[in-house]
Amino acid sequence: MALLEDIQKLKEEIAQVFAEIDCFQSAEESKMVQRDKDLCVGRKKFNMDPTKGIQYLTEHKVLSSDLREIARFLYKGEGLNKTAIGDYLGERDPANLQILQAFVECHPFANLNLVQALRQFLWSFRLPGEAQKIDRMMEAFANWYCQCNPGVFQSTDTCYVLSFSVIMLNTSLHNPNVKDKPPFERFVAMNRGINNGGDLPEELLRNLFESIKNEPFSIPEDDGNDLTHTFFNPSREGWLLKLGGRVKTWKRRWFILTDNCLYYFEYTTDKEPLGIIPLENLSVRKVEDPKKPNCFELFNPNCKGQKIKACKTDGDGKVVEGKHQSYKISAATPEERDLWIEAIRTSITQDPFYDLVSARKKKIASKN
Repeated sequence: MALLEDIQKLKEEIAQVFAEIDCFQSAEESKMVQRDKDLCVGRKKFNMDPTKGIQYLTEHKVLSSDLREIARFLYKGEGLNKTAIGDYLGERDPANLQILQAFVECHPFANLNLVQALRQFLWSFRLPGEAQKIDRMMEAFANWYCQCNPGVFQSTDTCYVLSFSVIMLNTSLHNPNVKDKPPFERFVAMNRGINNGGDLPEELLRNLFESIKNEPFSIPEDDGNDLTHTFFNPSREGWLLKLGGRVKTWKRRWFILTDNCLYYFEYTTDKEPLGIIPLENLSVRKVEDPKKPNCFELFNPNCKGQKIKACKTDGDGKVVEGKHQSYKISAATPEERDLWIEAIRTSITQDPFYDLVSARKKKIASKN
């Protein structure tokens, strides 16, 4: 009798252990399901506003506050918009600068030539349009490349200037809007004296030139694969409100300013723009609007009352002529409005890459 009682007791204890295991497994599965949900929400938030996305992921314990962990998350990039990654990495906040450094150090550049390293680097995010962000990111790239490949260049300034030369070469050779394709001799001339006052070996430059000539940089698909070379180096990009031409309603659009044109999209991930506004012969000015703050206007000062030569996509996907005599656009803040106005005015004649390279070449020259 006592033996039967002991057996029964043992059965009950075993059943209790199994119940606890089931409960534990259920709790762990529930945690995993919740984590996956939080990760999905965090990615969506990141793609809309990178800073808020990272904040959400750390608050919900999907990521720790360790900056290197955040950098690895961005480097893996699963489900993240490459434009958003580039924007976040380019910020000048001290934490962002540390994350940028850790992000760059995720790339194994050892024993790669400069073009191979740039291919890898520029695939992991989308280079932003603002000159200061480009400068910070390419400075970090040049420093890390030189650390991984000591002796290839005499200074990080050399690597920095040559990296820009390669990117500009890529645009010149493969952008259909550029008619004057540079020969190798022009590429050599462009990089004279950048190696601490001396010239780089011609064989090194030829290898870089041929690599880019034979295969352009691949840009991540979420950034408009069909228009890769047009949008590779935008002067400015961001969300703005645009007033309709025929139907006077305000709609939120993603704007990209490049190659003397203003493109607008419904979403950052769209491959084709909803509309294209060539800026030739247009002017830009601040304007007031009773319904929206921080407005500016694109207009033709010489042909008042006439439609601006622009195109848009209609509801059936056909490209049609635009209906605007002027374009009224609203920014989120006065500062943002002023930055857009300045960028539009300068985009007609200037490319930020040339300014950055020119400043760094002067720095190299002053040392020698």
